[in-house]
Amino acid sequence: MKRQLVVLSLMLGAACAASAQEAAPDSQPANNNALAVFSAVPSSSLNLFQPDAGLALFPAASFAVPPAFATPLAIPAPDPSPSPAPDPKFLYGGRDDFRWQLGIGVDWLRFRNSIFNASAIGVKSSVTYFTNDWFGIEGNVSATFAPEILDREHVKVLVYGGGPKIAWREKKLEPWAHAIIGGSHEQPQTAGNSKNAFAVQVGGGADYRFNPRFSGRLEADWVHTNYFSQTQNNFELMGGVVFHF
Repeated sequence: MKRQLVVLSLMLGAACAASAQEAAPDSQPANNNALAVFSAVPSSSLNLFQPDAGLALFPAASFAVPPAFATPLAIPAPDPSPSPAPDPKFLYGGRDDFRWQLGIGVDWLRFRNSIFNASAIGVKSSVTYFTNDWFGIEGNVSATFAPEILDREHVKVLVYGGGPKIAWREKKLEPWAHAIIGGSHEQPQTAGNSKNAFAVQVGGGADYRFNPRFSGRLEADWVHTNYFSQTQNNFELMGGVVFHF
């Protein structure tokens, strides 16, 4: 009985080995060329990184160079005409103004002494140079004439000198004061007396500025002289114009 079971087991094992030797049908022919799979790869001339137009996350136009300005920005051309030179500035202080003043006007001098009295009319001129915005150096001359006295003799009085001048130089009104030390000359000649004398002028006035270069002036001064071994205290008025330069 045991022998029969062994024989039967050997027959079943041989049948299983024979069925295993049969070739299984291939799902794909054996002669299929594997290189054909890679032949579908795009050629090197194509850009592998160029996204599909239909699948692009951003439109292609968004990467284009922005257009230039339709019209360039207008830059004003420099003015060929030279700018006017600024007014001269003082070395001291911050006010812009001219340093020089030339004044001229009609002068009236009341000249009184122990020998004769006269109301003389003439011309007075002055030149002032300002070293800063309030202090100047002035020189002036006045020449006045009066009617005849004595024997066909006209009264002529010349007063001249120089000294400091202080001014409050505002935009329009410019009040000022000065002290002038100098000399005086008079005619007619009197017996035993000199025609020349020491003179002092102390006073002031005001200028009204019509424009930067032109002003009107009013002035009043006390004029002290020492003719005929005496002292004279005279009074002087002047009205005129001033040129700034």
